[in-house]
This record gives sequence, C-alpha cells and structure tokens, in this order.
Amino acid sequence: MITSLRMVDFKNFVDETLHVGPFTVIVGTNASGKSNIRDAFRFLHGIGRGYTLTEVVSGKWGVGNQREWDRIRGAAKEIARLHHPMSPQIPSRFALHVGMTSADTPVSYSIEIEFNPHPLGFRVVAEALRTESRTIYETINVEDGSHWVRCADEVRIGFSPLQPVLTQLDPPRQGWPTNILKELAGLRVRETLAGMRFWDLSPEMMKNRAFPGSPLGDRGENLPAVLEQICGDPARAELLAGWLSVLTPMDVKDFEFPPSGNGMVDLVLCETNGRRVSADSASDGTLRFLAVLAVMLGEAPPGIGFLEEIDTGIHPTRLHLLMELIEQQTSRRDVQVLATTHAPTLLTVMNDTTFENTSVVCRLEETADAVIRPIAKLPNAQELRRGQGLGRLHESGWMETMLAFTEGYDEDEDDA
Repeated sequence: MITSLRMVDFKNFVDETLHVGPFTVIVGTNASGKSNIRDAFRFLHGIGRGYTLTEVVSGKWGVGNQREWDRIRGAAKEIARLHHPMSPQIPSRFALHVGMTSADTPVSYSIEIEFNPHPLGFRVVAEALRTESRTIYETINVEDGSHWVRCADEVRIGFSPLQPVLTQLDPPRQGWPTNILKELAGLRVRETLAGMRFWDLSPEMMKNRAFPGSPLGDRGENLPAVLEQICGDPARAELLAGWLSVLTPMDVKDFEFPPSGNGMVDLVLCETNGRRVSADSASDGTLRFLAVLAVMLGEAPPGIGFLEEIDTGIHPTRLHLLMELIEQQTSRRDVQVLATTHAPTLLTVMNDTTFENTSVVCRLEETADAVIRPIAKLPNAQELRRGQGLGRLHESGWMETMLAFTEGYDEDEDDA
C-alpha cells in the first residue's frame, strides 16, 4: 500500500508531498498541477514495468510497432522544474520519493534523475530502497566514474544509469547476495509500482463486444467480459445489480451476455419490468458506473488505481452513492483509489476517513510553482465542514485563497 508521494523539482512542484490513503481525493483548479501528480505516479509505474528512463519519458513500442506505453505528457526538458532553456548544456534534475507499507513493514523508495540532452539524456544519479531498520541498497559514486550499488551487506554491484536499479535485478544480477534478493522479493516494491492502473473511461469503448475472460482495459475495454465474470458468482452478481439500481434510475435485476458468431459477448441490462437495454443504448453515466463497479467488485482489483475527474458524467444526486461504493470497497479490499475532481458535492458527502485523505493543489500567485496541502489542515476546515459544509466554499475558491494566505503567513513568520 502506498502511503505518500514526494515530488522534488518535478514539473511545477518544488518539494511537495501527497499523503495517500485507501481512497484519496485531489481537488484544485485547472492547471494547478493535479495531472502532474498523475504523471509522477505514471513515471513510477513505468519504472515498475521495467522500462528504461527514455522509454518511460518518450513511450515504448512493442511487437508489430504497437504502442505499449504512452509517453509522459510534455517535452522531455519540461519534466524537471528547473530546466535551462537558455543553457541546454546544463543538466536539470528531479526526484520522486515513495512511502509504502509491505507486510506491515514501512518501506521507502527514492530515485533522483538527471536530464542532459547530450550525451545520455536521462540517467539515474541517486536511488535507494530502505526499510525502517536498514538500507537495502543505495547508489554510490566511486573514483573512476563508474556506477555502483551498495547493498545492505556492503557488496558493490555495477549498474547502468540509464535504467533504475530496481528493475535491473530481474533476472537477479550476478553478485547480489541471495538473502538480499529474497528480501527484495518479499517487499514487492516493483510489483506495487507495476500494479498501478490509470483509467480514462470511454463509454464508446465500453459498448464494444469482448472475448470472455478478457481484463478491463484502461479505457473500459472488455466491460462485458468482466461483468460476465462477476456474474458467475451469485453473491457478487446480486451486489452488482443492487449497486446499479441505486446508482441509476434503472431497476436492474439481471444481466445477460449474448454471444456473437465470433465467440465475443455483448452486454444487456435486464430490468424488473422486462425491458432489456443493450450497452449500446445505455447512458454514458450508467456505463461509467458499471466500469467503476467492475473495478471494485472484480476478482483481481488493482493495488492502486487513478481516476481523473471522477464526477464526469455522473449526476450530482448520485455522487454520494459513488463515493459510498468506493469508500466501502477500499476499506474492505486490498485496493487503493486516487481521484481528482472539480465537484464541490464530493467534499460534502465523503466520510471522515476520505476527508482526512483529501488534498488541495494550488498554484501560487506570481509563480508557476504549486503546493499540496491536506484540506483538513487548513484553518477552521474541520469546523466549517461540520457546519455549513465545504462544497460552497470550494466553489468560491476559499481553499486556494486560504492556502495562499497561510503560505504567505509562514513566510512572514520566518522573516520575523
């Protein structure tokens, strides 16, 4: 489980930390930096998938020139906050630090990356994996300019700076002590990063037929196949229909998955009155609900998933039910959800745990830099939430104003 993400000189963040819970909500105006947080998680996800730094940034094509990985948004030189457009020969750097728990053990993984267009492009300049009690490995510099890793048993291993050390251990590098490799495997750091999902749900993709047994794609592909798998369990099928009935005006009692001639299946929603609604006729909001249900109720939920603009296509009167669904499932299952939103209603209907894990991202005036703060830590936020609620204050820009005010106050205190 990921507990925190610290970004240093990454895009528009100087040195900011996002605290992550089972269900984490991020609010903020357009261009404040919410999508940059997603980019940071995607960068780590690319590391987990074993890509080189250049592939993480620029994209990767697989067999048959099929795109396997989409590049990180923006130009390569824009990933580091302090790039030098007038002096491109000067390297720029950024760092990402992840806190997580693995088998109740606190773990931290950090990586610092330098970008220099000539000659190497992106390269690792520092990387470390630590638990509370010791350092599993860390990069070190030696006199001859070679790149080395020192593991917990003081053994030194050479590595390529063009790819994170974390993904140069599979298959295990010669010279690594067996006990260290076993400890690394037990911590499952790479698996945690590789298991992230980034959903960009498209109703058009969810209407398409799917081959039975296919997994849910990031755009909602194969939705019929995933729902068919869920309905194979009567208890989960009943839960699925129940949630859909309360989330939409439809009185759904059952689902059908009629096969096509090529072995693929369609999706049909069956209402109590006998009406049958195909996926092609279902509303965009209903399909988005179904996709979230498929994620939350599926047999193998992702470790951590990112949903941008979670309120898209959802009627305001149904948002509290969507929040309840995600809050229930993230508290009961080994799954985390991060979501961004512009909907003030969410701040009113979320439970106390989600509120504690909700942060605002704000771009400070007269600068391109952004800050991240837990909403619960803003002055009087707890009292205002219990009183008039924060939805209306969110609409008025109170959070950004209060955050900017407290930042200025802190600076004045330091000057004094």
